[in-house]
Amino acid sequence: MWRCVHRRRPVPPAATGDFVMKNAPDGGDAVLQAFRSLDIDYVMSSPGSEWGPVWEAMAHQKLSNEPGPTYLTCAHETLAVDLAIGYTLVSRRMQAVMLHTGVGLLQGALGIEGALRGAIPMVILSGESVSFGDDPDINPGFQWQALLNQVGSPTRLVEPLVKWANQTGSISTIYQQIVSAGELAQRTPRAPVYLSVPIEVMMQLWSPPAELRDPPTAPTVNATRDDITAVADMLLAAERPAIIAEEAGRDPAGHAALLELAELLAIPVVEGLFAHYANFPTDNPLYQGPGRPDLIDEADLILTIGCRQPWYPLANKPKRARIVAIDDTPFRDHMVYQPSEAERFLEGDIVANLGHLIRLVRNAERDEDAIARRRGELAKASEARRTAARTIEAEADAANVISPALLAASLRDAAPDGMIHVDELITHRPAVLHHMRTGAPGGYFRVHGGLGQAMGVALGAKLAAPERTVVATMGDGTFLYNPAIQAMAFAREQGLATLTVVFNNHGYNAMRKDHESYYPDGVAARNDVWMGHPITEFDYAELAKPFDAFGARVESPAELPGVIEEAFGAVADGRPALLNVLLDA
Repeated sequence: MWRCVHRRRPVPPAATGDFVMKNAPDGGDAVLQAFRSLDIDYVMSSPGSEWGPVWEAMAHQKLSNEPGPTYLTCAHETLAVDLAIGYTLVSRRMQAVMLHTGVGLLQGALGIEGALRGAIPMVILSGESVSFGDDPDINPGFQWQALLNQVGSPTRLVEPLVKWANQTGSISTIYQQIVSAGELAQRTPRAPVYLSVPIEVMMQLWSPPAELRDPPTAPTVNATRDDITAVADMLLAAERPAIIAEEAGRDPAGHAALLELAELLAIPVVEGLFAHYANFPTDNPLYQGPGRPDLIDEADLILTIGCRQPWYPLANKPKRARIVAIDDTPFRDHMVYQPSEAERFLEGDIVANLGHLIRLVRNAERDEDAIARRRGELAKASEARRTAARTIEAEADAANVISPALLAASLRDAAPDGMIHVDELITHRPAVLHHMRTGAPGGYFRVHGGLGQAMGVALGAKLAAPERTVVATMGDGTFLYNPAIQAMAFAREQGLATLTVVFNNHGYNAMRKDHESYYPDGVAARNDVWMGHPITEFDYAELAKPFDAFGARVESPAELPGVIEEAFGAVADGRPALLNVLLDA
């Protein structure tokens, strides 16, 4: 579950020590106090000119040694949002983001939409002006009337990308609106929320509540006892049960619960098309890999756990199986098409509902002979799958070019224990899934939403777990979508050393492959003219130099192990690293 431990904190006094402060708290103090009440650790920001009142409150907090969130500034809005995403993924704690009015929201929209798809709770604020200089008591700046206003307020820009959006129209309600929005963000379905905060509201004097409420942790929602009992009975009666998991590992406790349930009944576990987390240990004999092995079509009962797309196309469901969906939000309001073949749902907290299932199954009479037979069959299938992967790696090792499988296996072999892997690969993702992942709980995160976010998410993960090594993998096209310069600058400024590995296939391979699949005998295929494939390629590793990071271009298999070792060594020494690895495909 989301860990949200709230502590009461005092409202800052008007003056402290030998520095002079404003005589009374204003809207900036209300914003900061709301962040304190929500127990926010960091305020991630790409700054805008409206935030003077909050900066004044945070300066007071710093100089008076008041407890409260740390302010982090960076040079790109998507980076700010992705820092919050990465931090929350690892820490399980909601964070706050401050952007610059509507233009900042537009820049940060890629990350905000990713947070919505990934069910990442987050409080997002941006500002606006509502007086445009005609109020004689306040001058917000000339830029607001001519350049920075949006008809209907900036909420119109972000409404499709968040769970809730509104303007804070009064100094009397600003504090409670932010706190309530933060509580809403952490309720199922978890998602970002947004508030537009006018400068004119923040500049007004604020009277704090006589007693600051301590918001409780969001409750855990469970499926009904009848549904859980029915599914337990279905599991016990099934001859060939199977599990497809996409989001069981969002919480490490879900990883552990899935492992326990699978072991109890020797149920094979397959990871779905959009597995964004490490759901199951990949070295466990019950793990049957990603994709759609034959056992899915042979199954008589399938549990889908947090699955948006357990098979493709969705009409191609397994013919023999009864389907049970275990999900906190089985139908997502941001998805256009989501037909379900489930005959029963365990709707609610995945960890809690798996726990209820485990207790019923553990206390029931089980067919141990059938379980033993399944376990033996799955062990053989698992060994065959691993043997095939080792064969591919051996062949790749003997070649004179770097294949995706060789790069993935080389990273796996050199990685230190406890590594966090942030993945944004497309074409070469299968290589990572088959040759790099360990399936360790909390060790793998696939970026949600559009491409161009892995570097920021990786930095947020490193901020949450500074003792762990963090690696981001992406293709060359995706690397160019990332705010790489801003991320490298932020990494140097904050002392956050991560390793970024570019799987460089010299173009937009995903574009070419889709084009070819649409027109296999078309003009482009016959003449080798792929309009969407060319890329503005350069030696991406050169970007490391201005930021005192380790950078290397790798062209041959012989140099690959040594360079990877150097890169991990640099990260261990506190230097970010960037590898541009040229692949054969």
